[in-house]
Amino acid sequence: MSEEPTVSLVDVLEEDEELEEEASAVLGGSDSDHCSYPQGYVKRQALYACNTCTPKGGEAAGVCLACSYKCHEGHDLFELYTKRNFRCDCGNRKFAGLQCKLFPEKEDGNSLNKYSHNFFGVYCTCSRPYPDPDDQVEDEMIQCVVCEDWLHGRHLGCAVPDCVELQEMICDSCMNRNAVLRTYADHLAAPVQVKEETEAEEPKTKLPRKEEKDDDLTQPSLKRSCEEAEPSCKLKEMQTTGQKRVQSGAAFWPSGWRSKLCSCSTCEESLSGAGVSFLLDESDTVLAYESKGRNTEPTPQGRDPLMSALDRLNRVQQLDIIHGYNDMKSELKDFLQRFAEEGKVVTSDDIRQFFEQQQSRKRRRVDVEAFYCA
Repeated sequence: MSEEPTVSLVDVLEEDEELEEEASAVLGGSDSDHCSYPQGYVKRQALYACNTCTPKGGEAAGVCLACSYKCHEGHDLFELYTKRNFRCDCGNRKFAGLQCKLFPEKEDGNSLNKYSHNFFGVYCTCSRPYPDPDDQVEDEMIQCVVCEDWLHGRHLGCAVPDCVELQEMICDSCMNRNAVLRTYADHLAAPVQVKEETEAEEPKTKLPRKEEKDDDLTQPSLKRSCEEAEPSCKLKEMQTTGQKRVQSGAAFWPSGWRSKLCSCSTCEESLSGAGVSFLLDESDTVLAYESKGRNTEPTPQGRDPLMSALDRLNRVQQLDIIHGYNDMKSELKDFLQRFAEEGKVVTSDDIRQFFEQQQSRKRRRVDVEAFYCA
């Protein structure tokens, strides 16, 4: 007979804290009470797609966090994690018969929003749902920072490096659409090492031949003035080093790689024309968004189910509920404290027994009150 799985009180507390931290990271930067539509195209926010209101076969649409709570409660929602530069669609012409409860005065559509198959609950190049009940392979999904689709590690066209959580990924399709990214990948993306970059740049630091030195001496001031007037282009420098790897598949970029991209006027114009100028913005990253969420202090007006329920009761009922809740919380704390002091684990039978005792005490208390009232 196999023993019942057990967990320690420390395990329970650590798991609860981890879940709370993850929720704060993803949702903390988004407003859960007010529709984000008046803010325009929000730089980054938590988004959802409603399969009930905009099913597959119709037009793709996304709703903000607050609308997912207030306007689509009980609906079949797809969690999209976060998207950049998106304006809430809730209640516009894509939602036949549904009006946004939080901000009904909306235009018919948001022309600058970008949509993908994610809005219909499928992801990756394999266009499968997540979680996928038919997929028996354990595989992580990684988000591309350009198209923002989620892809299985086995469908990236390359091996996933270690410590991938510390890096950003650009999928093979986006790399192929933006050829300049391959040049940057040769110098910045994994698995390029600093030693390789140094060796490639060494010829530039060697002394020029005698003829070149004599030429420099003839017009030194002219050469310096040209260099000062025209800032060097990092991209051109990378292209002239000749460092090139045979590379295909997705590219993984280490922390801080965006700051190494060239921001000269020519490169900025090129990136803008390709629709990827956001790569120059280090605050565009999901990591920056999550950090903002973790550092956001919780507000008293948070969505607390207990407080929502209390709002619908009269004063006497509210006090009765609060006292009962505080008594149970105190007794549960004392009950668990004994396990912590003795170094024992808490089993499901222990928890079941605690609540059975609570229910028994409640019945006895009701019986006594009924006796004295009779």
